Amino acid sequence: MYMNKETLIKYLNNGCSDSEFDEFVSWVKKEAGSETSQSWSRNLWKTFEPSIINESEATYNVLLDKIHHRINLQNNQTSKGKIITFSTVVKWFNRVAAVLFIPLVILTFYWYTTSNLQAGKLANLTVDSLEVIAPVGSRTVVELSDGTQVTLNYGSKLKYPWYFTGNKREVTLVGEGYFDVAHNPDKPFIVKTGKVNVKALGTEFNVRAYPEYDIVATTLVEGKVVVEKVNADNQIQNLGTMVPGQHVEYNFATGEMTSINDLTYKYIAWKDGKLIFDNTPIVQVAEELGKMYNVDIDIADNIKDLTYTVTFGDDPLFLILDLMTEITPITYKVFPRKKLEDGTYSKQRIKIEKTDKV
Repeated sequence: MYMNKETLIKYLNNGCSDSEFDEFVSWVKKEAGSETSQSWSRNLWKTFEPSIINESEATYNVLLDKIHHRINLQNNQTSKGKIITFSTVVKWFNRVAAVLFIPLVILTFYWYTTSNLQAGKLANLTVDSLEVIAPVGSRTVVELSDGTQVTLNYGSKLKYPWYFTGNKREVTLVGEGYFDVAHNPDKPFIVKTGKVNVKALGTEFNVRAYPEYDIVATTLVEGKVVVEKVNADNQIQNLGTMVPGQHVEYNFATGEMTSINDLTYKYIAWKDGKLIFDNTPIVQVAEELGKMYNVDIDIADNIKDLTYTVTFGDDPLFLILDLMTEITPITYKVFPRKKLEDGTYSKQRIKIEKTDKV
């Protein structure tokens, strides 16, 4: 797609028609990031670039990154296979007051056509932290300022800075996340979970660190990572270096560490909307389903020796439970939600027990 210069100038002056506006949006989505478009639009930008002092320029760049982050979250948050698209952001811009509309669209355009946001000029600014939470029933994808992509599992959250400064890139994870880290040999990427750190330069790996469990698990898909223990005095202890295809679990309650080279996909299939169980105890199956569907599932004592080898997709919970009743001698009861004092309702409670059927 070729962007007409006159149309772009009309857009920057807030004077384009509806069809011209649609043409601009389509170009931004498909072509604005190409090398040819960036070179052409960067030259045009110079005729609109505000004449500002260095401190103001840095402030502008912070705002650009915030706009980038807003667009990225809207584009990448998924829920039951639905994707919030760029049109959501376009509609938001349409509602902005005229006095703010022109500066904001220019800043957005500048972000799309400028590969270097001059992070060095932000070294003296306060680095604010962001926290992204994947809502129950959805997986969220977020792109960090260095190009790293993180997929968060249900109910997980990630805390990270607007910009990475200093000689390392640190984020804090609660729950489970899949990391596709942008390579930077000068700045290691560190995932902090409280008890265990996972450090990489540029690689793909999964970290599972839910606070209700004593185990932090790391699965390495590509590259190399170092697993570190954070001692009580905040001293870092190296636990070892992982190789691709390796799955490591560290129990910080007992200090025990286990390592296996297994089918790594079963540990990361959640990011594709799948749960893979391989001779997995029913208690663990219930925990995973409970997390995925935000329900509490109780297992009767006399069936805790049951195991499952099965793969579930993004299917309704009760369809999965019905399937489980078909392949094993169990049944389940669903209890009504209870209204709490604050007006909200408790989680759905389900009990799985042994059936009398033969």
